[in-house]
Amino acid sequence: MKYGIVALILSLSLLMGCSDVLERTPQGSITLENFFKDGEQAEQSINAVYNQLRSFQVHVFPFIGMTDIVSDDAEKGSVPGDANYLQELDEFTHGPSNNGPTGVWAGYYDGIFRANLAIERIPTVPEMDEDLRARLIAEARFLRGHYYFNLVRWFGDVVLITTPFPETNLMARAPLEDVYAQIISDLEFAASVLPEKSEYAAKDLGRATSGAAKSLLAKVALTRGEFANAANLAEEVINSNEYALLPTYQGIFTQAGENASESIFEVQAAAYETGGGGTQYNEVQGVRGATNLGWGFNRPSDDLIGAFELGDPRREATILYVGEILPDGSNVVQPNPDIVNPRFNQKAFVVDHPGGNGNGPGNIRIFRYADLILIASEALNETGRQAEALVYLNQIRARARGTSTRFLPDVTTTDQGQLRAAILRERRVELAMEQHRWFDLVRTNRAASVMKALGKNFVEGKHELFPIPQGDIELSLGLLEQNPGYVQ
Repeated sequence: MKYGIVALILSLSLLMGCSDVLERTPQGSITLENFFKDGEQAEQSINAVYNQLRSFQVHVFPFIGMTDIVSDDAEKGSVPGDANYLQELDEFTHGPSNNGPTGVWAGYYDGIFRANLAIERIPTVPEMDEDLRARLIAEARFLRGHYYFNLVRWFGDVVLITTPFPETNLMARAPLEDVYAQIISDLEFAASVLPEKSEYAAKDLGRATSGAAKSLLAKVALTRGEFANAANLAEEVINSNEYALLPTYQGIFTQAGENASESIFEVQAAAYETGGGGTQYNEVQGVRGATNLGWGFNRPSDDLIGAFELGDPRREATILYVGEILPDGSNVVQPNPDIVNPRFNQKAFVVDHPGGNGNGPGNIRIFRYADLILIASEALNETGRQAEALVYLNQIRARARGTSTRFLPDVTTTDQGQLRAAILRERRVELAMEQHRWFDLVRTNRAASVMKALGKNFVEGKHELFPIPQGDIELSLGLLEQNPGYVQ
């Protein structure tokens, strides 16, 4: 998977909103009429769905703004006045025309279009290996489930499209339960068909797996408060022995840590001389200044720093300060007078690479095994199985502290409330700056209290969701309804 992906006709135009899905015009020599003729073309169509994961709108700027920057883990960063729409997200002053919600809405529906096209057309390919056909359809359904899961967590009810060319381009939002039913159906299908990670050839590492589908199903169940189901799914993956924690926390975010034993699902990226395989995910968060290639956005917050326990080595592995040596050892982080109190997300460091800016090689960690272990711990605690929950929680703490006997002692409480607080704190510091915090705050109904305590302009009943893009509301001729509290 770590190669330049041919997006074919799916890259020829961007989906500016789900309502213009009927207006695509194939260009050049490749059309729907002369494509999907063999197994190679079927595989290329799936690669195009993966390709969208690296796009600026899906897992780069808007994504970081609507996960980390909007939460208590981070602030906008960079220099004042740069990317004001991210400052609006940080301060909860964003509206229906903010580039964050507008960007992810367009980017994710483009990914859904690509998945829908593959799901519809791959069954019609006349001659191809049947096992490959089944696997590719399952990969597309996994990716469609991933795209919809983020959309529904950001926006609530969303437009549900399961065909590339629906009969009408004027569609209302589907009820939340209908969207979740589709997500679960897609992921269950993927889990039943896809290979395990160990069954893929090395060249295919990074493709969706049965374990990834079950893990995402566990997170869906946790999000919906279905704790027994979440625990069962998480433990099924844990007991498969397909995954393991890396020996050191610091090793996860290196190039050597990509697709390693802790990786359940990552967005693949590679920097080639000609470009086309990289992503800007790391660039926009990297050190801003002469010593690196970054933009300096997504500044770790004071509140996050205070969340780490005394001596927790994960703080040092997460936050990069002025005066520290860059993770690749190439230089020292220099002061930048244009940035107020500069510090950076060390997990998103930019290594030197060919192909220029925007062609970063670093993979994007979407789902780590540590996340799944903490899902199991939280779900078991919520079902009254505190002793089992402690085992998983303390696995994470033991890896973090390493050989130290002074810091991060095992948690021992079996009080459900106290253990819940300990697990949620552990999720925060273990997964800090990896774009999980906002979703955790919302699903546990803590977003309002946490953000208000920080003095944010958070309005309860409004800011748990983001606004539907105003342009799409207008294009829908009123069929799309806005989320509560947002007016243009």
